[in-house]
Amino acid sequence: MHRNGPTQDIDESELTVTQPKEQAAGVTAVAVALKRGVEEMGVLRTARTLARLNQVHGFDCPGCAWPEPTGHRRPAEFCENGAKAVAEEATLRTVTPEFFAQHSIEELASKSGYWLGQQGRLTHPMVLRPGATHYLPIEWDEAYQLIVEHLRALESPDEAVFYTSGRTANETAFLYQLLVRSFGTNNLPDCSNMCHESSGAALTSSIGIGKGSVSIDDFGKADLIIVAGQNPGTNHPRMLSALAGAKANGAKVIAVNPLPETGLLGFRDPQTLTGFTSGVAIADDFLQIRLGGDMALFQGLGKLLFEAEDRAPGTVVDREFVDAHCAGFAEYEKNVRAVDLGTVRAATGLTDDDLYRTSTLLAESKNIIICWAMGLTQQKHGVATIEEATNLLLLRGMIGKPGAGVCPVRGHSNVQGDRTMGIWEKMPDTFLDALDRELGIASPRKHGYDTVDAIRAMRAGAARVFFGMGGNFVSATPDTGVTEAALRSCALTVQVSTKLNRSHVVHGTTALILPTLGRTDLDLQNGAKQQVSVEDSMSMVHLSTGRLKPVSEHLRSEVAIVCELAQTLLGADHPVPWAQYQLDYDKIRDAIARVVPGCDDYNKRVRDRNGFVLPHPPRDSREFRTATGKANFAVNELTWTPVPAGRLILQTLRSHDQYNTTIYGLDDRYRGVHGGRKVVLMNIDDITEFGFVDGDLVNLVSEWTDGTERKVTGFRIVEYSTPRGNAAAYYPETNPLVPLDHVAARSNTPVSKAVTIRLEPHVHVGQDPSASEARS
Repeated sequence: MHRNGPTQDIDESELTVTQPKEQAAGVTAVAVALKRGVEEMGVLRTARTLARLNQVHGFDCPGCAWPEPTGHRRPAEFCENGAKAVAEEATLRTVTPEFFAQHSIEELASKSGYWLGQQGRLTHPMVLRPGATHYLPIEWDEAYQLIVEHLRALESPDEAVFYTSGRTANETAFLYQLLVRSFGTNNLPDCSNMCHESSGAALTSSIGIGKGSVSIDDFGKADLIIVAGQNPGTNHPRMLSALAGAKANGAKVIAVNPLPETGLLGFRDPQTLTGFTSGVAIADDFLQIRLGGDMALFQGLGKLLFEAEDRAPGTVVDREFVDAHCAGFAEYEKNVRAVDLGTVRAATGLTDDDLYRTSTLLAESKNIIICWAMGLTQQKHGVATIEEATNLLLLRGMIGKPGAGVCPVRGHSNVQGDRTMGIWEKMPDTFLDALDRELGIASPRKHGYDTVDAIRAMRAGAARVFFGMGGNFVSATPDTGVTEAALRSCALTVQVSTKLNRSHVVHGTTALILPTLGRTDLDLQNGAKQQVSVEDSMSMVHLSTGRLKPVSEHLRSEVAIVCELAQTLLGADHPVPWAQYQLDYDKIRDAIARVVPGCDDYNKRVRDRNGFVLPHPPRDSREFRTATGKANFAVNELTWTPVPAGRLILQTLRSHDQYNTTIYGLDDRYRGVHGGRKVVLMNIDDITEFGFVDGDLVNLVSEWTDGTERKVTGFRIVEYSTPRGNAAAYYPETNPLVPLDHVAARSNTPVSKAVTIRLEPHVHVGQDPSASEARS
């Protein structure tokens, strides 16, 4: 049944603000999840779909990568935002060729990303020809030929960029990178470049593998869990259940964040009787740290741990672990003993009592987990910050033991699996050698572009074809004006998508939209049902099986799109059996088993009810595959983010009604924001000092070292609990403020959590509130 999307776009004049909530989830979350499901899917489709979400023999959530519990799973093994993600994908609303005939590209470009996404599922491949005003339908074979013509017209394969979203399954990711390398380039930027690339760089340097070292079961064995720079209540709500379980077993939880996040302060588990009437206070302590002060915190805690060791030798530093498994300890000790606690207080905004209280827990706890997300990774010194957090765990011997370790909490559902499958512009030669031996190709060895460098290359005219395998590149990336101009300079842009988004209306001279199946959809190849596999945030690989009838017979699976394009581009004599892979995904997994480390006997092991866990040498055997052969203590100069006079440091973040760039609705009820998104959360003392009052409309102007300014307009000031000198606002609306060259050292991740801004009154009545500009 066809349903139309909403006709009205966001009206920011309807925005209202109430008091933030003190508890997350509970009966309200259940009601919102069911309401969204019924609105998008209808009653029966909602019931049938949610019953299979994250279940054995069901489908994996298209939202976050938080793992399912091993063994028994609850009847509703999902959260409110997971239900919203499914409703978005399994919606009965459709975007047909008739829709594109009714709406010109100019009109669509004037709409918000929220409005575009609400229109529904794409049903047909569409093309925008040079100079055309409307997208028109195109046959699949013709679309492939058009792509091939543009790729073959390039002077070098390196003039093409092949982006990947984290929702892409392992089978697609493996074939996609195989196609791209067969074509002759390593230009494989992905969404992890913008989120956890700093984690991968830091952990690879420190412990030899860029993945977390804990399992879901470790949470029940920990006695101290530090959650830093992270908002589980909105971004991965099922983590709250794991934290509540840990607390029931006696664990302490410390929250480290500039904003008080509702889920960490109070959690009502809707799948328990008590969860409907009362909540659990998740965080035993809340350290309201200044933006960019986390590195100083971890170094200060290291200094205090050494002082505690001095008072009681042999009780704090795990000498046995350090001597047997670590390198660089003496240099690290010298570095942090010299740290000035006055500087730590200035950088963090915390008190001596905060520091000593936290260091005492670190010294006395037997099993410690440190979790983090974008609040740490999207800092200029994000890699060093994560190294310093890891240093604390190494000091205490907390790697390779139950209930302890590093836990970078990944965002998108298979972003970690995509990297395992080869989606990286710098894959090691060992992987490429195995790929070449197995498939008979000759992979290029020159490193390719990551996301930031891809934008730079398109801007400079060095890349002229952009191919996006899922995602919403325009809205996910920094410096929106620069990114949009870069894409518009391309000869061809291709988007493989389930739904309409901003990247479809910011296009090259020629543009293609290729509609694909989603996680919820039944995937039949030549009449045979197919399954895909994904890897969660803790290295568990498991199957995902969609069951819903696709909204259109014209949809293709991502695997089919890659295989059909490969056959058109590479020809019938290419050594890779693309046609076989398209018809039988088991054959893809057999190839993966022979190429990807840890994936032996893939087809059998992935069919276990819990899937299988990939090897992790530090966790499994305290083996550290670094240059020294040991875990490395890092030595970093203390760096933090001072606030210039008359300015603020801005962090961009999600509302509760969004996941990454997908906007589900216009309420951030935990923060008390309703009916709109253009707000800036500020400390009352900053509001007063700058001459404003709560509710004023202002423009946000970011300042960059080269003198360039970027502006977004018409944001409402909201008084909020945040450290002085810090502010927060939602992305993608504030992405235009993040300079392309404002990136983390050693990871090239955009620094979206430390943007220097000033405020100016919003006085231009009638000005487009979504407009942004850059001027020198």
